[in-house]
Amino acid sequence: MKIGVNLLLYATAITKEHRGLLEAMRAAGADGVEVPIMEGGVEAYAELGRILDDLGLARTSSMAFTSPDANPVSEDPLRRQGAADHLNWLIDCAHALGATVICGPMFQTIGQFTGGGATEQELEWAAGALRHVADRAGGAGITLALEPLNRFECYMVNTLEQGAAFTRRVGHPSVGVLFDTFHANMEERDMARAVREHGGGGIRHVHCSANDRGVPGEGHIPWGGVFGALKSIGYDDWLVIEAFGRSLPGLAAATKIWRDLFADPLDVARVGIPFVRGAWISG
Repeated sequence: MKIGVNLLLYATAITKEHRGLLEAMRAAGADGVEVPIMEGGVEAYAELGRILDDLGLARTSSMAFTSPDANPVSEDPLRRQGAADHLNWLIDCAHALGATVICGPMFQTIGQFTGGGATEQELEWAAGALRHVADRAGGAGITLALEPLNRFECYMVNTLEQGAAFTRRVGHPSVGVLFDTFHANMEERDMARAVREHGGGGIRHVHCSANDRGVPGEGHIPWGGVFGALKSIGYDDWLVIEAFGRSLPGLAAATKIWRDLFADPLDVARVGIPFVRGAWISG
């Protein structure tokens, strides 16, 4: 088991200017960090990778389709091609960074809805986009971990059962599921049971998120049950803390954070890492 922290809480683009933040993550006990890939070029991520190597921090990466011009389930083939191009760019940046995982909702643009659930055509379009890039990801040593989101953020994949079915549809060993406790807290009737019934062989990454997206351990997520279920299916990989705050106005608006959830953003690592480590050991 390795513990990381998603750095999107602190910045949308992590660069050499954030070395102090990275050192703080290491000092808090992180084994690695999760780097958002939202902008920039391959060389910038290669430079960041060298800094992380110097600090002894492993890394994963996160993504989201935020523009309608890159949407794998659009009826417009140019927008579907935009999504495929974006996925290829993500893989190249993550490989330069040295990341072993790209995680996120790789099946649709966030916040776009049709008024209905996923259609067979949409599922096949999304699966096709991932099949198209899966060999490229595998060759780079990268797992694509798609993230079921709650119903207020997406309509394509909301539950772990849907995520597992979608990865079977893709049918590639480099494609799996991210299990996120914030989204699962809303969409699963029993998180631990969902993991036991639908997570075996499919869960490739885990986000440890409080029910209010604050510091893990300060809400009502049943960590013991969730971690016990993850152990029961043989999961023993990344546990990445994901929290959001108000320091980045654009991101705060997108994630609907209207109040302070912690006194200091660094408390997410300083308090969250020891909690997650202890809960995993006792779970």
